[in-house]
Amino acid sequence: MAKRSPAPQSVYRRQLSSQLKALREAAELTLTTVAETVEVTQGTLSRIETGKRGTTPVLVKALLDCYGVTDPATREDVLDLVRADLAQRNTWWRKYSALMNPTQYGGYVTLESSATTLRSYESQLIPGLLQTEEYARRVITAMRVDLDAKGIEALVDVRMQRQSLLAGEDAPKLWAVIDEAAIRRMHGSPAVMKGQLEHLLDVDRPNITLQLLPFDTGFHPALYGSFMLMGFPEPNPDLVWVENLTNSVCFEAAADVERYTEVFDHLRASALGPPETRSRIKNMIKEL
Repeated sequence: MAKRSPAPQSVYRRQLSSQLKALREAAELTLTTVAETVEVTQGTLSRIETGKRGTTPVLVKALLDCYGVTDPATREDVLDLVRADLAQRNTWWRKYSALMNPTQYGGYVTLESSATTLRSYESQLIPGLLQTEEYARRVITAMRVDLDAKGIEALVDVRMQRQSLLAGEDAPKLWAVIDEAAIRRMHGSPAVMKGQLEHLLDVDRPNITLQLLPFDTGFHPALYGSFMLMGFPEPNPDLVWVENLTNSVCFEAAADVERYTEVFDHLRASALGPPETRSRIKNMIKEL
């Protein structure tokens, strides 16, 4: 069975946790010894080294002292990661955390905001980064039956604000493969779907690649469901995000990421090319 873990809080924390663990091991110290020296629990240190919790500059300075790290440049590099992680926790979506926590959506948005590449397969819906406001409203209303109108509008706002990510100067590259089922699925007025399809044609940027996986592809390796592959600046490894009804799962093991990468490569090889995708979407708009 694939190894599962909660989503790391930030790319910086992933770097920090691995560096602190490497420094401790280089000093040939156990977690028990370090915990006794800096007077924190062994569990706290373990969670810091696995990225499950953040830390503070004060504690990290004590750890660096314990590990015998005296080089000013090395110390400053590590402390910069601590400060960056702290800064990333104070984000624009923090006020929505109560609505986002049930499915770890906040963890996803944090990672998405730091990614350099996003490779998405969607089996039932248009990817969130490419949704129109009205389409997003209909989707969230249908999926989050636990929310009232105010909560739904808050999540619509989050989704719309996320889309600015693709227009920034350092925008990540998005490669989206969308199953034809997502394009054909209708909810309410055809005008909403028509507007959504027209939006897909309007989103024509160098950093966005869009492919349609047609019904006649038949069975394929991603019948298990949608997923997102995220790539980050070196030395951070890629990860896979899979969302389900009550929770979300982050796969970080190299074998898991490699398997999902193979599946995505299969999908984009089987899907219509970008020009053919645009033509198919135009025909669907005419049908509406």
